[in-house]
Amino acid sequence: MSSKRVDREDAELNAAKVAEVAQADTLTPADRYQELFVAVQAGRIFADSKIFVDCAPLGDPEDILETYRAQKAAPDFNLAEFVHAHFRPEQPPKSRYVSDPDRTLAEHIDYLWGVLTRQPREHPVRSSLLPLPNPYVVPGGRFGEMYYWDSYFTMLGLADSRRLDLMRSMADNFAYLIDTYGHVPNGNRSYYLSRSQPPVFALMTELFETHGICQAVRYLPRLRKEYAYWMEGADELRPNEAHRHCVRMEDGALLNRYWDDRDTPREESYIEDVSTAVKGSRPVHGVYRELRAGAASGWDFSSRWCDDGAGLETIRTTAILPVDLNSFLHKLEAQIAQLAAACGDEVSADEFDRRAAARRQAIDRWLWSETAGAYFDYDCQHGRPRKRLYAATLTPLFVGLAGQSQARRVAEIARARLLEDGGIGTSERFSGEQWDQPNGWAPLQWMAVKGLADYGETEISREIGRRWLTTVRSLYQREHKLVEKYVLQLAPEGAHGGGGGEYPLQDGFGWTNGVTCRLLHDDAFT
Repeated sequence: MSSKRVDREDAELNAAKVAEVAQADTLTPADRYQELFVAVQAGRIFADSKIFVDCAPLGDPEDILETYRAQKAAPDFNLAEFVHAHFRPEQPPKSRYVSDPDRTLAEHIDYLWGVLTRQPREHPVRSSLLPLPNPYVVPGGRFGEMYYWDSYFTMLGLADSRRLDLMRSMADNFAYLIDTYGHVPNGNRSYYLSRSQPPVFALMTELFETHGICQAVRYLPRLRKEYAYWMEGADELRPNEAHRHCVRMEDGALLNRYWDDRDTPREESYIEDVSTAVKGSRPVHGVYRELRAGAASGWDFSSRWCDDGAGLETIRTTAILPVDLNSFLHKLEAQIAQLAAACGDEVSADEFDRRAAARRQAIDRWLWSETAGAYFDYDCQHGRPRKRLYAATLTPLFVGLAGQSQARRVAEIARARLLEDGGIGTSERFSGEQWDQPNGWAPLQWMAVKGLADYGETEISREIGRRWLTTVRSLYQREHKLVEKYVLQLAPEGAHGGGGGEYPLQDGFGWTNGVTCRLLHDDAFT
């Protein structure tokens, strides 16, 4: 059976399932509620900007807006009372789960999968939550939807917990999103549709095949659709031109950047973005675009996207060509080539082999520093590589595009400048943002561990994995939970959860559970 026929049959099945799920509002909360949205967010009716955009309306959205317009000028009008009368804040599904201190860390993670699983048939009507055909795993805490790149790292743990049913469900969910929207949104919320996240669906398809869920070739049409999204407009670019995600370099090479199609405050972080933008001297809509593009990177936020030594108001994500994004796109190109060859489509296989080779050459030309022995993001605004080292330098190893000597040198610099007590550091800078010192993140640990091991850098790979497990175990033994991020400099009493950024530390936590579970099932780290 051809992949196109399978693609069509899968799409029809997914569409039939979604038809039985409550439909989301056709507009984002900001577009739907207009001045009501601004009043609620600017007035801090909720302590967290995300709460309102995740609320379920208790009536027809158009009627709610009309009622607001009719009542807002009344002397006794109370905005908070109006909001609570017409909207219901999202509540996590009821669970009887209570953390049991007698459970091992592995047992705790196995039990958590059910707690973090959401059922599409429980979606509220006309909210921002996009329908999906199958159950899915959320990160936890304030994040009650399925996130794109989070889910790959979550799946690592689902595989080792033998929750292959959930992996298959989520695979088809991502396929449905690509079929419906042409890309995988940041998360399944209407306000996330204008951007994606690091493109890891190609990595997911490998995982599905490795664990016998389905053949990767089944998803080839979706991989090609996703690639078209990331490369839209590239063919028309001349040297030193950019369009959406694509940048044509002066030598004709193509590289990619993060992008968001909107230039308004993020709806889930409205007041935070407004406050950031007014601190700088640039037009605010330009700052909003850069903040949104930073959110598309998954590293929201980091000194990585800002002027050296400056605050978040200097963010300029779209001027930076990231090592990790271009590594993931190289993997996507290589995966399409491999699967096309498996289908007998030699023309497509040759085309994508050429594209992958061209991107690898461009990465070596623009993102590799022979002097430093590491990969660095490229700064288009200043016409030079960025100076600061980030854990993203390990991504080319993770996707297998580095040469052996490059991998050896990256291992050396990672040990010298990024290795911390608790694992691999995110950056070398303390900026107050969460994707910087002193925080460590599960996805960065896994990419470092796996990438280094694949190139024979066994000692440092195992060292990172063991230190990370020590960190996670330490906090679990004291507080009986896993969290979103961790401080990598260990205190005398043990590990602590990380800080910084726009919101408090979140418990859960999907990708921490997934990576930790994967390491726990490998004797090299226990």
